Amino acid sequence: MKKRTPLGMALAKFRTVLGTTFVFSFFINLLMFVGPLYMLQVYDRVLMSRNETTLLMLTLIACGMLVVYGILEYVRSRMLVRAGMQFDEMLASPLFNRVLKGTLANPSQNTQYALGDIDKLREFLTGNGLLALLDAPWVPIFLVVCFIFDPLLGYVALGGAVAIFVLALANEILTHNALRDAGIASQTATHFANSSLQNAEVIRALGMETALRDRWNDRHRDMMVLQAKASDRAGVVMTASKFVRMALQVFILGAGAYLVLEGKVSPGIMIAASIMMGRALQPVEMAVGHWKQVVAARTAYARLTRLFDQFPEEADKTDLPQPAGALAVEGLVSVIPGTRNQVLTGVSFALEPGEILAVIGPSGAGKSSLVRHLVGVWSPLAGAVRIDGAELQHWDPEKLSDHIGYLPQDVELFSGSIAENIARFKTGMDDEVVAAARMAGVHDMILNLKDGYDTQIGDGGRHLSGGQRQRIGLARALFGQPKLVVLDEPNSNLDTDGEEALMQAIRAMKERSSTVIFVSHKANLLALSEKVLVLNNGKVQAFGPTAQLMGPGVKPKVVDPRAQGAA
Repeated sequence: MKKRTPLGMALAKFRTVLGTTFVFSFFINLLMFVGPLYMLQVYDRVLMSRNETTLLMLTLIACGMLVVYGILEYVRSRMLVRAGMQFDEMLASPLFNRVLKGTLANPSQNTQYALGDIDKLREFLTGNGLLALLDAPWVPIFLVVCFIFDPLLGYVALGGAVAIFVLALANEILTHNALRDAGIASQTATHFANSSLQNAEVIRALGMETALRDRWNDRHRDMMVLQAKASDRAGVVMTASKFVRMALQVFILGAGAYLVLEGKVSPGIMIAASIMMGRALQPVEMAVGHWKQVVAARTAYARLTRLFDQFPEEADKTDLPQPAGALAVEGLVSVIPGTRNQVLTGVSFALEPGEILAVIGPSGAGKSSLVRHLVGVWSPLAGAVRIDGAELQHWDPEKLSDHIGYLPQDVELFSGSIAENIARFKTGMDDEVVAAARMAGVHDMILNLKDGYDTQIGDGGRHLSGGQRQRIGLARALFGQPKLVVLDEPNSNLDTDGEEALMQAIRAMKERSSTVIFVSHKANLLALSEKVLVLNNGKVQAFGPTAQLMGPGVKPKVVDPRAQGAA
């Protein structure tokens, strides 16, 4: 039996509320008879008898029922809103996890837009679009009452309902493809703008503003054309719906007047039938008016379903002992996520706890790809990465991350304070934050800032220099004294003092028996390493002791990585 996804569980819980809402809808629609019955009694009883007491009592009874109607409407709406909040709470965290996984698996899929899909689905489930669908089952009751009044009145009302339903169906057929394509075009244009504006300084400095603006305009124009196409077609349907609605009022009153002249119905029935038909057509008209919301919710549901099916819930993993830092890479084969471009082929090596490895090689050799696998950012196409003998997927990623430090080549910090970034946004760990900053040699630099550790760094750390970002990123990598630390070009933006602090940090990690892997060609850093891994074109060209492979005047030579890994 297929395990239910978080989306399925959230919808299942919402269905119980939906059942209660359906019961409320029954009584709400039942109370909609108050208006027609009141008009029927006024025309056929009060005006004929000219009895003011009867009018007063009928009015009081009608007002009392309308108060009940208003209370039921309010409770139904409030119930749906609260259920929508619970739906969001159940789905938000699992959805964020799936979006993160989807982004890592294939960045070009733009799975981050799924975070907006939950809003579209919730808005539909708590809005007028759903209420129209809940009221729709009661439409036949109003039509039956019109037939009871007289078959002619019933046929007029039925014909109107069918005409508006056909128009709603035409609206779906005419706008579905255009709205879908417009949504895709809108996402494409937005993604292009967001990714481009992240490099605003380069755009302005190199005079790329006009060219990129024109490219964004092309994508934006495509979206506008498609939306205009859908809106034009929807406008025709809406105009036709309004015409049909107004024409039906004329037809029902004309038919009623004819029946009154023929003596088949009373004037009260003529007015009541007009109101009854309006009640019957109201849910259909609401469905037409909120059709875009229905389409958006249906599309959002389809995308969310695909996302949750693509990334099922992970089974609970057995807690493993705290790692010592032994690392083994076995026959690692890798492709860039979302592509077929192979970047690593059969990479194998092993490190004992506390060893320091330098990874070197020309540009495009696969160094950054390798370190992404070592910290679990990428998943292997074949082969395995093991920590203390256990493959990475056997570890609970949340718990394992406490024992891993990672400094990527492009340091990404997050909006918040320096302390929050170093602490990886964990709370109540001030002592550990200061300890990591001291170990990274950045404590004094932080204290010299205006607000010290509480300094707000802005989105992406834009309030800091490149060197400051890199040193704070290093402190974040060292937070919690991890057993495995992976540094990708950690000195690319550092000055002399920064490099000295980095070297001191690597020595300190060595003293604490942390396994350290760094990517760098700087001689002063290479001198700290015990082993060197030479990558070339995604393959291991050499692996072994630094003194053996990088001695004076000695060029790297090919060494069997399996033999050296066992050393």
